[in-house]
Amino acid sequence: MKKRKPRKPGLEEWKREVLAFAEDREWLQFHSPKNLSMAIASESAELMELFLWCESHDSRALPEDTESKARIEEELADILIFSLQMANVAEIDLDEAIRRKLRSNGEKYPVEKCRGRSVKYSQL
Repeated sequence: MKKRKPRKPGLEEWKREVLAFAEDREWLQFHSPKNLSMAIASESAELMELFLWCESHDSRALPEDTESKARIEEELADILIFSLQMANVAEIDLDEAIRRKLRSNGEKYPVEKCRGRSVKYSQL
């Protein structure tokens, strides 16, 4: 019999865990959309700081360093946790939001026009 991998939590399960974490600590009073958006921006800045002064090609090697990768992982997790909590507070279904955004981006950036190009859709 083939051994199954344990199923990993999906977005909705992570949202519930993040919400429970905040509820247990009575932090919901601080989790306004304004504060959460600022927390996401702050954590994003901390992630960017890890790459500050790196050339683009050098930044690709940073995650190969164990210590750097751990710091990147930590900042990325903070960004996602605050993003999940924002989805909780704003009552957003992230599965559907991501699906809609990918569909919209697919229309803005058709493969045949943008493959290998890094320009905004208005310049395609």
